[in-house]
Amino acid sequence: MTTKTSVVLIPGLLCDGFVWEPVRSALHGRIPVVLADLSTQDSLTTMAWDTLNASSGDLFAAGHSMGARVALEIARLAPERVRRLALLDTGIHPLKEGEPEKRAEIVAFAHAHGMTALAKRWLPGMVHPDRTEDPDLMAGLTAMVQRMDPDLHERQIHALVTRPDASEYVAGITCPTLLAVGRQDQWSPVSQHEDMLRLMPNARLAVIEDAGHFAPVEQPDAVAELLREWALG
Repeated sequence: MTTKTSVVLIPGLLCDGFVWEPVRSALHGRIPVVLADLSTQDSLTTMAWDTLNASSGDLFAAGHSMGARVALEIARLAPERVRRLALLDTGIHPLKEGEPEKRAEIVAFAHAHGMTALAKRWLPGMVHPDRTEDPDLMAGLTAMVQRMDPDLHERQIHALVTRPDASEYVAGITCPTLLAVGRQDQWSPVSQHEDMLRLMPNARLAVIEDAGHFAPVEQPDAVAELLREWALG
């Protein structure tokens, strides 16, 4: 590893550095860490270019959910810079039938009712079913969503419904890749990551027990250790 290598942590839809805090702590002082800012763009490709332009040198790119799709775009756009990938709780499938309409409805809901109402509607399906009544977990995630606004939400949803079809190019990504997913992730299930594992020539899969879609927050120690080994091992 050279001193020019840095880890870039890429948050997902309606997420910020809160999701990555345990990982940042695990890597602090051991390798430079950059947190990607996806708050202003409305396409995954622009998010990827902005993330690339925010740092120099080689990258270990780790993304969660939508952020993992951005990490894949980074690997497509600048394969010579990406030395390792970590893709958490994500997928590579193109748009599904009816997805744009469903996404448009929730965008309208956020504009009409606000981010607190959106968090109450959206978050329960994103965590392990047994954790929906966990006050600390849900309070932290709710506060994160409340830091966003309906316009940001709309931009990020637009980025998702106009996403490139990553399934067309992942087989050409040859850098070492960690796939990680919560066992109880209902949004991006284990099966999606098994599909990715079959396509990507240098990937391995880690299933995080007792976690849903927000595995980095639900099982912070397990995910931090995985990413520590990935970045420093």
